[in-house]
Amino acid sequence: MAGKYDALARVVIQNVGGKENIESLTHCITRLRFTLKDETKANTEILKQTEGVVTVISGGGQYMVVIGNHVGDVFDAVVKVGHLEGVAEKQKEEIQEKKSQKPLDAFIGIVTAVFAPTLGVLSACGILKGLLSLLVAAGVLDGGGGTYNILYALSDSLFFYLPIFLGITSARKFGLPEFEGVIIGATLLYPGVLSTSTLDISNLFGIPVIMPASGDYASSVIPIICAVAFGAWFEKRYKRWIPDTVKMFALPLITCFVTVCMTFWIIGPVASFASQLIGRAFMAIYQFSPVVLGVVMGALWQPLVIFGLHWAVTPVMINNIQTIGFDTVMVGMFGASFAQTGAVIGMYLKSREKRIRTLCIPAAVSGLAGITEPAIYGLTLPKKKPFVITCVISAVTGGMLTALGARYYAPGVGLFGFPIFINPADQTLTTMVYAIIISAAALLAGIFLVYITYRDEEKNEKAPETASDERGQIAEKTVENEDADGKKLLVSPLTGRVVPLNEVEDPAFSSGALGQGIAVLPEEGKLYAPADGQIVSFFPTGHAIGMLTDSGEELLMHVGMDTVKLNGDGFTPRAKQGDPVKKGDLLLEFDIEKINAAGYSTVTPVLVTNSPDYAEITGTNSKHVNHGERLLSLRKKEGGTV
Repeated sequence: MAGKYDALARVVIQNVGGKENIESLTHCITRLRFTLKDETKANTEILKQTEGVVTVISGGGQYMVVIGNHVGDVFDAVVKVGHLEGVAEKQKEEIQEKKSQKPLDAFIGIVTAVFAPTLGVLSACGILKGLLSLLVAAGVLDGGGGTYNILYALSDSLFFYLPIFLGITSARKFGLPEFEGVIIGATLLYPGVLSTSTLDISNLFGIPVIMPASGDYASSVIPIICAVAFGAWFEKRYKRWIPDTVKMFALPLITCFVTVCMTFWIIGPVASFASQLIGRAFMAIYQFSPVVLGVVMGALWQPLVIFGLHWAVTPVMINNIQTIGFDTVMVGMFGASFAQTGAVIGMYLKSREKRIRTLCIPAAVSGLAGITEPAIYGLTLPKKKPFVITCVISAVTGGMLTALGARYYAPGVGLFGFPIFINPADQTLTTMVYAIIISAAALLAGIFLVYITYRDEEKNEKAPETASDERGQIAEKTVENEDADGKKLLVSPLTGRVVPLNEVEDPAFSSGALGQGIAVLPEEGKLYAPADGQIVSFFPTGHAIGMLTDSGEELLMHVGMDTVKLNGDGFTPRAKQGDPVKKGDLLLEFDIEKINAAGYSTVTPVLVTNSPDYAEITGTNSKHVNHGERLLSLRKKEGGTV
């Protein structure tokens, strides 16, 4: 069934140059905001004449189709009709999540969001890797044969090319065009910069390049995520200065060039230096006590995996096996995969969330094979407590294994790693038996402890309380609801200098197309309710509020020009959409200095969006107004007062 705005949506899509010309799409409280690949393909004049479109504005790299109060419905129609889910930004959820998170939660949110799209194939590749190891260990498959080599390429491809995949998902997370993320990731894996290359990559423009401890970035995680985050941050800062005619090639050229240089100069070396420090720290602990190292290794192995710093320890193990025939440094981490698997099973048994249970099965199978990334990134890390439990279990089992004298005689993890405890010189099975018993204990402990402590997240629909207790004190010159002529009076929601609407720099406001009213240049970062009524829209960035007063005025208060681009940074809502409010209630706090420092004006239009219902709307003659003082006078049509 066709929706109310489907026809308008089709007209909009067609006249912005078609679906193929849309690079990204979002909306603020009044307008659709397109980023077009080629703005010359847009039919601006046709759109301006289209019923349902107020006007069209182009600037700052965005093509804005001004709709008005029902922009959210039109946005949904455009996404549905044009099948634009892939380019439409899920702005509301991301902004609300960002504003409410603590730094640790924000970091975990970034890591899990970046890895979430890969969890299915990550599990599949991990399971196949484990099965191949089992078939080779059982003598069913030749570890040097063609079948094994081809299937191993399938199982290892995601892990080897991980920076490219993470380049895509990180770009989606941070708002960088996906192919720019791909190029950055692919550069890190280019044959000329891999450890097998014989080419000179010792410097870049004469500045030394320090490669990771593993020799290259093929198995890294944090460098590519940080690189894309930097690239997205950098591009957003300079793109407004690039002429639209050259943006198509200039943006990826500048962003990728600068980001890759910064990655090889700073981001990569910082990760490499951190890896070296960790490797040296573990060797120092080993010299002090192998048992202590087992505990520390067990506790820290999974956090090291998250940061991609576990590769600092792997070369130590390989070197020990090659030089002295065995290794004791990494023994402490062997129980980690079993603890993770147990935690996942415990979550599966306890959870009633379909999404959680669906992820648990492949993550558990992959975990038993020694591949714990699906369990970590998809399940235990986002829930936090299960992750901490697995680290504690791994610490205990790591100390037990090293105390019993267990040694690695070859690399290996998971169920298929038990044979690595067999001494090839005398085929002694004792330490392998210890490893099996302790691993089983780690698995059962993970199941039990997570099962008794895990809780599904409660669906808390309660939003922050309306800050009626923080109601601003109305100024001494408090006005009544009507003046002597019977006109309805609206008080100012802000304190500041009065700005005539026609002097506002945004033509969508200054033209009166969105409604008549007046603007205020605020002197303090607080916005109060100008009348009794209800908040009918509170944009998730916090920069714009729509109100319906008890006497019928439909109001729009828009803090600043283009401040939607700040993504909520500097805005703190003190009420929520749907709240009933009283005149003087504090609705919003905002940081004027931060907004100005980011290059945005804080001029705030206060509009009556149902202006056609009124015969007269006049603003105050004062040059300055305090919140609570008269700002607008209104008279209904047909001679009736409001």
